[in-house]
Amino acid sequence: MIDVGEFKCKCGKEINRRTGIVMLIVIFIVGCSPKTTTESIPIQRSAKFSDTGTATLSDKWWEAFNDPQLNRLVDSALYSNFNLKTAWERLKAAQAVVKRQSSNYYPFVDASLRAEKNRSQSQFRDSEVLQLGLSADYEVDLWGKIKSSVEAERYRAQASYADFQTAALSLSAEIATTWFQLIEAKNQLKLASSQVDINEQVLRSIKARFGYGQVRGVDILRQQQLLEATRERELAARVQLKLLEHQLAVLLGKTPTESLSLALDSLPDLPPLPQTGLPVELVERRPDVQNAYNLLQAADRDLAAAISNRYPRLNISASISTAAINADKLFDDWAYSVAGNLLAPLFYGRQINAEIERSEAIKNQYLYAYGQAVLTAFREVEDALVQEAMQQQTIANLKEQVKLSEKTYKQLQLEYFNGMSNYLDVLTALNAQQELQRSLLAANLTLLKYRILLYRALAGGFDLQLEKVSDAGDVLEGR
Repeated sequence: MIDVGEFKCKCGKEINRRTGIVMLIVIFIVGCSPKTTTESIPIQRSAKFSDTGTATLSDKWWEAFNDPQLNRLVDSALYSNFNLKTAWERLKAAQAVVKRQSSNYYPFVDASLRAEKNRSQSQFRDSEVLQLGLSADYEVDLWGKIKSSVEAERYRAQASYADFQTAALSLSAEIATTWFQLIEAKNQLKLASSQVDINEQVLRSIKARFGYGQVRGVDILRQQQLLEATRERELAARVQLKLLEHQLAVLLGKTPTESLSLALDSLPDLPPLPQTGLPVELVERRPDVQNAYNLLQAADRDLAAAISNRYPRLNISASISTAAINADKLFDDWAYSVAGNLLAPLFYGRQINAEIERSEAIKNQYLYAYGQAVLTAFREVEDALVQEAMQQQTIANLKEQVKLSEKTYKQLQLEYFNGMSNYLDVLTALNAQQELQRSLLAANLTLLKYRILLYRALAGGFDLQLEKVSDAGDVLEGR
């Protein structure tokens, strides 16, 4: 007879012993599981940008120009541009890879059906065998290899989404730039046509005075040369206008021959300077920087998966089957099996270590690429701020030069017709005035380009889906 107290004591020791073994196994698994790390950017972040404005930057930054036609063009291009559709399909492919990798969390189940019929010629007798079965294989994620692999693909999918947002942002900037170039080309054509009329008028006036013997014949030749040069610029402006129309049509997913029916007016005024915020906010906002960050995180998970190959793998398999010589007795006899397989690596000729070293080197590559992306983002903002400030001074200087050139030309023309100066001075002044007028138009376009660069450098990704993908958010967020 066993004493109750002694029985409790023995059971308690047995339970404690089993609990201790389980705890040791858990501690061993946790201790051997590869850890992911949090990497910091290998650069010194600046506290703030050199300049800032007061206007709030919207996700749809192009609306700051208050141009309805530009808004319609960008909205249309975001759903019809083929390069952007290509980036969307890359995103869908990356999401599918996440689903495929996540399937390793679950067992793989196969069904088999086998039918065999035999005939013996010596005994003139037929025999048949029917077999039906199910088998399942499952790998226990002891060291987090499956989890690390799934997380790596999920980060790559997030990187693809950031890449898609970057493509959309770049497309919107390209549309805005092309649109303003188109307007400037139209204005250049209008200015060239006006300058052709002026030069023709001057030529007629010189010819009239030549008939009275008041001017030399060489003055007529010089004015004709300027007229032909102006006509050449007019022709070049027409060509540029058509090329930009073709470029805009292709960006919209249309053929170059399709008419866009656009009303070209004048370049818009420069909107107020936006708030640049803090550099750390820019890192969190820009999709290209987020793309580099997600690729770094994916490489870190790849390294963790490579390290886990050092440790044993546990596979569990199970099967159930039935067999009979005819269909009536197929379900009378069943066979079951459950097996576990623990496979530990012993010698692979340094293959595992080499893969770990390769994965670590790739991770470091993405770390430095991430740091470079952050530095590039900072530089693009600072470059745009400096360029815009300097361009505004350039425009002010050009406007003053245009005024002075107009006064100079009128004064020299008056002196020439009064016989006080030669025509070469007048021609030089007229040519300089017309060149400054063209430069002023181009400078206004350049100023808008710099503002587009600033918006492009500061803007974050905006939510855009080219089609309904019901589980896209679940794939990216890991649900």
